[in-house]
Amino acid sequence: MTRPNSPLSDSRPGSRPDIQETQVTRARASLRQALNRYSAYFRLSRKYPPDPRMEDTLRLDMERLATTLNKLENHTIRIAVFGLVSRGKSAVLNALVGQKILPTGPINGVTLAPQVIPWLPEAQSGKTLERNNTQIDLFSPGNTRLQIELIDTPGLDEIDGQTRAQMAAEIARQSDLILFVVAGDITRTEYQALCDLRQSQKPLLLVFNKIDLYPEQTRHMIYQSLQRLAAKGRGTDSLQNLLSANEIVLVAADPTPLQVRVEQPDGRISYEWETPPVQIDALKEKILEILKQEGKTLLALNALVQARDAETTFASHILALRQPEAEALIWKYTRYKAIAIALNPIAFLDLIGGALTDLAMIRALAELYGLPITRHEASKIWKTILLSSGSLLLSEFGSGILLGMGKSATAGLDSSPGFSAYAGVALLQGAVAGYGSYAVGRAAQVYLEQGCSWGPQGASTVIQDILNQIDSKTIIYRLRQELSQDLGMPG
Repeated sequence: MTRPNSPLSDSRPGSRPDIQETQVTRARASLRQALNRYSAYFRLSRKYPPDPRMEDTLRLDMERLATTLNKLENHTIRIAVFGLVSRGKSAVLNALVGQKILPTGPINGVTLAPQVIPWLPEAQSGKTLERNNTQIDLFSPGNTRLQIELIDTPGLDEIDGQTRAQMAAEIARQSDLILFVVAGDITRTEYQALCDLRQSQKPLLLVFNKIDLYPEQTRHMIYQSLQRLAAKGRGTDSLQNLLSANEIVLVAADPTPLQVRVEQPDGRISYEWETPPVQIDALKEKILEILKQEGKTLLALNALVQARDAETTFASHILALRQPEAEALIWKYTRYKAIAIALNPIAFLDLIGGALTDLAMIRALAELYGLPITRHEASKIWKTILLSSGSLLLSEFGSGILLGMGKSATAGLDSSPGFSAYAGVALLQGAVAGYGSYAVGRAAQVYLEQGCSWGPQGASTVIQDILNQIDSKTIIYRLRQELSQDLGMPG
């Protein structure tokens, strides 16, 4: 029985559906910000020599982001089905939609290319579905309805390795939930394919099809089989990160006809072929329960991860493209700072002037790249300057005080030895300051590249906020640790 405050039953303001709507709204804003950054680059790119190859790559990334934003705005959930040949992937989808849309047959390779099928579960269930005496209303009033697309894929073992890997990675990237269909004993190839798909960081359900042919199988037995495969390969820890027994669903999507004995009223005996009923409700219920509880969170996270990756790629391209100008800019500020500090006789002003010069250089680099300086980035840059680059900048500060005092002490000496001492101290301080400024410029480049997805609407910021809101009982909670590690958060 569902508790009164569970995600399945609570529809009050502030409940999970409202949180999910907020997450989708923030994800939309983050994607629009990323797309605006691409658009701004193409508007300003005529100022610099063109690089057609890089611009083609950036345009492709921009188109992918636009597609993702459209998917997010239409609340389109994509569920991809993977598996080896003859496991019944197409049959599972046909059973879900309630009609034979996809061809099936005993010949391997019936599905030759990915196919997308719209799924309207409310047309089959009157907008609700019963699970444990609780109605699962996927399209509750006041919330934008989800559009569900099912994606059928060719068998992972019927196309060559490189093409298979590229196809699987691309479809998994676009999907919000993955179904992996098996039948009978799980092979080492299937387990490896499971692990490979798990790298996409998407929730995964293991669908054991043809349970009518293997009635002795249970979820626990299947999970134990996976554990044995894991023990021979990557270890049981990877299995725990892969899925739990709760993500294993038993179905019979296209049951094998059985010959039954029929006794006629007159005593005659005949034999007829009878097809057992399809067993698909458990999978349907599981999918709809996931989508009800966390569907929009999955949608938002998928879009945000793509936005984060796109922004990181964008920043890398821009840094590579503007490297000559950036190098010249860093050296310009390095020279200015070294000369100014060498000529200035007042130690206190050395430190203030040096810090202002470094800030001006960071801002100039940000303008050159067209990348933002947010509070997150600024704190990271200065943390790097003060800690990670401490051997450089702290030596500049420390030596700046000592050398500046020495320079001030010798500034009033009119003798030739006094002037030589002053010049020596000034040159040494200028060299240390210039070296420190160059280190600051390099640190700024690194964090402008890595921090472009942070900020109030940055993809990484929104991902972090969503991860902090995830319920430990949801399927997506298992992804929290690795997504957190990608962001540099504690798991």
